[in-house]
Amino acid sequence: MYGFYNRILIVDLAARSFTIEPISDMLLSQCFGGKGLESHLLLERNPPGVDPFAPENHLIIATGPFWGGRLWGGSRYGVYTKSPLTGYYTESYSGGKVPESIDTAGFDAIILHGKSEKPTVLSIHPEGVEFYDGADLWGMETFEAEEEAVKRFALNTPGFRKPGAVVIGPAGENLVKFAIIANDKWRCAGRTGVGAVLGAKLVKALVFQGDRVREYNDPAAVAEYAKAFSKTNFDQPGVKAYRKMGTTMMVSLMNHTGALPTKYWSKGTWEYADRISGETYHEEHEVTPHACAKCFMACGRLTTISKGRHQGLKLEGPEYETIYSFGSLCLIKEMEEVANLNDLCDRLGIDTITAGNLCALLMEAKERGRIEYEIEYGNADHAIELIEKICLRSGIGNDLADGIIAVSKKFGIEDLAIHVKGLEPAGYDPRTLKGMGLAFATSPRGACHLRTTFYKPELAGLIPPDLIEKKAEMLVDYEDRLNIFDTLTLCRFYRDLYTWEELVEILELVTGVRRTEEELHTIAAKIATMTRIFNIREGLEAKDDKLPGRLHREALPEGGSLTEADLEYMLQDYYELRGWDTTGVPVNP
Repeated sequence: MYGFYNRILIVDLAARSFTIEPISDMLLSQCFGGKGLESHLLLERNPPGVDPFAPENHLIIATGPFWGGRLWGGSRYGVYTKSPLTGYYTESYSGGKVPESIDTAGFDAIILHGKSEKPTVLSIHPEGVEFYDGADLWGMETFEAEEEAVKRFALNTPGFRKPGAVVIGPAGENLVKFAIIANDKWRCAGRTGVGAVLGAKLVKALVFQGDRVREYNDPAAVAEYAKAFSKTNFDQPGVKAYRKMGTTMMVSLMNHTGALPTKYWSKGTWEYADRISGETYHEEHEVTPHACAKCFMACGRLTTISKGRHQGLKLEGPEYETIYSFGSLCLIKEMEEVANLNDLCDRLGIDTITAGNLCALLMEAKERGRIEYEIEYGNADHAIELIEKICLRSGIGNDLADGIIAVSKKFGIEDLAIHVKGLEPAGYDPRTLKGMGLAFATSPRGACHLRTTFYKPELAGLIPPDLIEKKAEMLVDYEDRLNIFDTLTLCRFYRDLYTWEELVEILELVTGVRRTEEELHTIAAKIATMTRIFNIREGLEAKDDKLPGRLHREALPEGGSLTEADLEYMLQDYYELRGWDTTGVPVNP
């Protein structure tokens, strides 16, 4: 089948050995690689009930068939494993330039299992793996570790293209359950603790290099398609908006909508939102667009902070999710402080959404007199101190490092904690955007916004945010198409450009296999069912597809509310559309 290498690399870390296995065209035609293939492999190879930190928990890295050529939006890699944060299936994706290096190694999947005896760096190339002592890199922050890994362990083989590395920071080494895998300094597979799984395996870095290129069914037609695609879409309003302000534009929009999570989920608007808005950020600091490889959207923000105590700080970001989690959620009014917290999390290697939510949870608990720890809303220094303690597992940071379920239970603040399946929501309050409530509840990895990006149709007026009828039907359509995106490891921000019709056309040009829209829906549904079966096997029950009670009990001051009955209505619609029973169990898996 064109567009694939038809092989996977299996790395035995304990034995310091590897094997290369073929993948059949039949299997690839049923799942297309990426999320489809990796979900199949994880379900097939992971022992049921395995501890996420156990050697037997597999971690899989993959690129997709759209990479390696001229197609737009395909510079991504995915990471798949059992999450140490939630105990369920997880996927996490990252962009940048490094995905190209990963792809040149020439594998459709790279599977790590076992545990190294000592800190290790893997150098992966078309012929397999070299194992190196990583003790000198252990303890390094992510930026330095990435640079050193490439400098020391990239192969100088003639014909190999530019090397790249993915790394973990101190948080991953210390098994912080929301540690990230980082690349290109500021890009990361950020949610659910995939970096901690690498840390448990004592793998500090993976360096990729090679000379392989995916072969397309019709290279000339693909080139023409890509040329026409950019010509048609380069100046689309949505594309221009991302190029102008990136995701920072969401702050003003969400505040206007009344869905900007504020003061740890107690409000949907903030009187100081303009101070952390994209408009203000671009006006007060040196901000320029920055793109991943093969992308004309350039949603990234390369920034030099121009004022305040962090003047001169250079970073890419912050993204909207970081701005909401440290800004409005923690009531930190200065964007330079949010940017510094972003940089600190990147260097130490933890997820900014979870980190900000945990800081805000303690701020709320302290204000309500529920804990004695010294922390208060709006205090960036308190947040800095807490993040450092988390990454070092020092004091209260040791409790927080185990995630929101563990820490809220220990301090008796479970009634305050906002999460689904142990993962905190992104910055879209479901009491205003009810479809996001359904998205958070049903996501296999917890309160994930990326599985459906359903805030888009609700904010764009494609479906009323308050409506519950037909909400599940549209959400399933979005989820199906984005499941296909993830089989191809396509960027989410191309969701308005790669329609179902576009996917049908380009898949045939790339793979040589014709699939109708209906057939693509079937493949996507099978992937959703695979992840569901994985989670049920790991103990998931219908009660886990719920929002925290606080979001039902407490209406927003601005008027937004979501009752348990409304969520249940949408949930049952969703189960039926997926072919699952009333408890969410697949009827004909």
